[in-house]
Amino acid sequence: MTLPAAVVTGAGRRLGYELSKALLTRDYQVFALYRTPTDDVDRLREDGASMIQVDLADRHSVHQAIERIRHTMPLRVLINNASQFEENPEDADALADLAERLYRVNTLAPMQLIEGLADTMKASGSERAPLPVVINITDIFAENPNPRYAAYCATKAALANLTLSYAKSLAPAVRVNAIMPGPIRFLPRHTDDEKQEVLAETLLAREGGFESVVKQALALIDNDFMTGAMIPVDGGRRLA
Repeated sequence: MTLPAAVVTGAGRRLGYELSKALLTRDYQVFALYRTPTDDVDRLREDGASMIQVDLADRHSVHQAIERIRHTMPLRVLINNASQFEENPEDADALADLAERLYRVNTLAPMQLIEGLADTMKASGSERAPLPVVINITDIFAENPNPRYAAYCATKAALANLTLSYAKSLAPAVRVNAIMPGPIRFLPRHTDDEKQEVLAETLLAREGGFESVVKQALALIDNDFMTGAMIPVDGGRRLA
């Protein structure tokens, strides 16, 4: 029996690692895309994932990754999770450089992967399994941007719009949905004051943990009557 395949970007740490691990537990053949070697990359490799090192800011590197994957059948899941999150620099030229890189990583690379793998996913449908699905990890900032992170927010808003476009163009063979995380897990660089400020704006007043997004991703994989959905997993922070 051929195992269904799944692709996860940003698999070398944090949410991408947890998503990859959950799919391995479900007996998927996981293609885990990562940029920088980490202990989590080694763990996924030991657990049986196919590790592909890729620079999502480099179109040629993304194309090479697609070529390694696109003949794999059945390809049922693509999760565009990788993301670069940076505050706007004050210098205008530096901001332009940052915006270009963020666009390549957060928007163009997911678009390239969807385009490059769409035919394989279309051909991977089965009456005995849920329809193939693309899941884009966007952000609640896509709808309610933080001016300090304007370049980042704009690229996530573009990815959200792409989600809707591909939900239309790939229907009815492939579903395309988005998860919009809020405060899932703070970065090491966040100070205690920054954490408290965020939690004060979150209705549930706590971090969601990576598992909150993993659960939602698995639900989207299983429920094949959902496409074009933009699902916040944010503890209510978008309402603050």
